[in-house]
Amino acid sequence: MGVVNVTPDSFSDGGLHFDPELAAAAARRMVEEGAAIVDIGGESTRPGSGGVAVGEELRRVVPVLEALQGDVPVSIDTAKAEVARRALELGAEMVNDVTAFRFDPALAEVCAAHDAYVCLMHMQGEPRTMQLDPRYDDVAAEVAAFLEERMAFAVAHGVREERICLDPGIGFGKTVEHNVELLRRLDVLLALGRPVLIGFSRKSSLGKLAGDPQATTGPLGASVAAAVAAYERGATILRVHDVREHVDALAVARALA
Repeated sequence: MGVVNVTPDSFSDGGLHFDPELAAAAARRMVEEGAAIVDIGGESTRPGSGGVAVGEELRRVVPVLEALQGDVPVSIDTAKAEVARRALELGAEMVNDVTAFRFDPALAEVCAAHDAYVCLMHMQGEPRTMQLDPRYDDVAAEVAAFLEERMAFAVAHGVREERICLDPGIGFGKTVEHNVELLRRLDVLLALGRPVLIGFSRKSSLGKLAGDPQATTGPLGASVAAAVAAYERGATILRVHDVREHVDALAVARALA
């Protein structure tokens, strides 16, 4: 899964794809490089970020979706039912909600009505506050319990279970240690019986693991290493910014398995 953030303030590529034509070109390039789907979002969820209004989010993503004309497999990264509805009408196949239908419960019914694929993510708190002091007794078990409950909510509102994938939310209300523990114990999430998505690409935890305690992003090499580790532990979808490098690394990892 390639990442195209149509935002001025995302942690890694904020502003890079704010122009709709540049964003659409980036999405097409990612598919050419081997992405199976491209995640397009109009609202930053980096630590400390605030929200944007529905109208502004639509203003950012609709021109990109219109420019793609359904030619590229698209996931819409949104927590808002109205944004998801418009994106699905314009050809998006998946809704990637970092709040797991908690921000806007009506989003579940929109996804059900369009028989869309859905990604439900765990986040402790909200983007503005999630990294202030995240705590868990057993991070893998607690994340799994949350995702199991949100999956049940989605199914109860008409989303087919076979359309759902689950995301532990690396970096969303977690310390470096929490993120590492989640990856090491991915089997706890896999036991829920649904594909698992991992989004570790460029996150600050990787920079810190690589030796920079003040890191705000992670280097490419660390992102690739985390992706291969996630793949070897059973992750099905890897959400990445640098598609070609990850595709190459996964091809080699698969050949050597």
